[in-house]
Amino acid sequence: MARTAGSQIRIVIPSQGGIMANSSVLTGEFRDHAKISKDSFMRPNLCVFLMAAVLLTGINSVVPQPVITSFSQDGVLVCSNLVPGSVATVAWAASVSGPWQTNWPSLTAVTANPNGMIQVSVPMTNVGSAFYRIWNMTNTTPAGMALIPAGWFTMGDTLDGEPDAVATSIYVSAFYMDTNLVSYSQWQPIYTYATSHGYGFTGPGSGKAADHPVQTVDWYDCVKWCNACSQQTGLAPVYYTDVGLTQVYTNGELTPYVNWGANGYRLPTEAEWEKAARGGLSGQRFPRGLTISESQANYQAAPTHFSYDLGPYSGYNTNFDTGDYPYTSPVGYFAANGYGLYDMAGNVWEWCWDWNGTPYGQPTGTNPTGPASGTTRVLRGGSWYGIAGYARCADRYGYNPNFTSYMDGFRCVRGH
Repeated sequence: MARTAGSQIRIVIPSQGGIMANSSVLTGEFRDHAKISKDSFMRPNLCVFLMAAVLLTGINSVVPQPVITSFSQDGVLVCSNLVPGSVATVAWAASVSGPWQTNWPSLTAVTANPNGMIQVSVPMTNVGSAFYRIWNMTNTTPAGMALIPAGWFTMGDTLDGEPDAVATSIYVSAFYMDTNLVSYSQWQPIYTYATSHGYGFTGPGSGKAADHPVQTVDWYDCVKWCNACSQQTGLAPVYYTDVGLTQVYTNGELTPYVNWGANGYRLPTEAEWEKAARGGLSGQRFPRGLTISESQANYQAAPTHFSYDLGPYSGYNTNFDTGDYPYTSPVGYFAANGYGLYDMAGNVWEWCWDWNGTPYGQPTGTNPTGPASGTTRVLRGGSWYGIAGYARCADRYGYNPNFTSYMDGFRCVRGH
């Protein structure tokens, strides 16, 4: 992930209770101290001194340099000169040398407005002195993936009374998700790479055609495939067999340890999957609205049983019910949801990281990763074989992680 130049500001809380903000130009060291006119930023008991902070990480010097232009006494920070539409993160530290922290969920992915500015309320720390830094992320979305923005959303069912999907407010940090299900043509070369580099799989996977989703893959093989894909593309693997995160998970069927901070590929958490499936909508049943039809997804229609199933006919999608099972469809065949993701309803079920259990929000409502243990892993999204009810954003299904089916596949995510 490329980080453009950062802007940094230091806040000092004097004994009288006022605030003094200082910043300085950095290219690895303090330099070019410049005092800005107090008249521009004066507040009661507030004196502001700004410095440009330049933290170049392999970027072209023509990229705009973010500048913190003001910081009010009540903690409102304004930063300008960002790339319009880019994503910025506000970090803080008690010392200019760090460590820098980004533990304010609402400030980890702030989108710059068309004028290249953000305005955020920064929680005032009680450490006596704090430095604030802006990281501007530009042109970082990996090929074939979409950025799912950070934010709160209502996870669960608000429409159909599902007892195992009680509506819960959940916060998810920004992440990247594959726009498409992993296709059979994507699966095969990574599988070949993996098996030639010491990986062991339960089975080779299957696909009705090269551009159809891979299926007949169990949870463990999907996790190992993610690790192999990470290693083959030069990224840090996510799953390990030891608590020290030194032994990459490549063989056997076990519950791996997870390095959530690694930049490699992994399965989505159940919360990440549902936030992504909703595509930015709220209060809807499906990724694109309250109803579904076979022109929108590959599922088994039953319009006489469900008022939200518009069919228009009953049975398998007639565009794909040819030849032998499975009746999968090419990935990306139907229109995408609001985040640019395809097949979030129907085609094949999608493995998620979590053990299947209730309630939502375990162990916390911020970036939940599910119960600590269980017997089945979560599948989401429904399939070509399933009825419309299974294709709802809130519908959940648990399956033994070592079982395979021609209804089950997956897609990958990466941390932002």
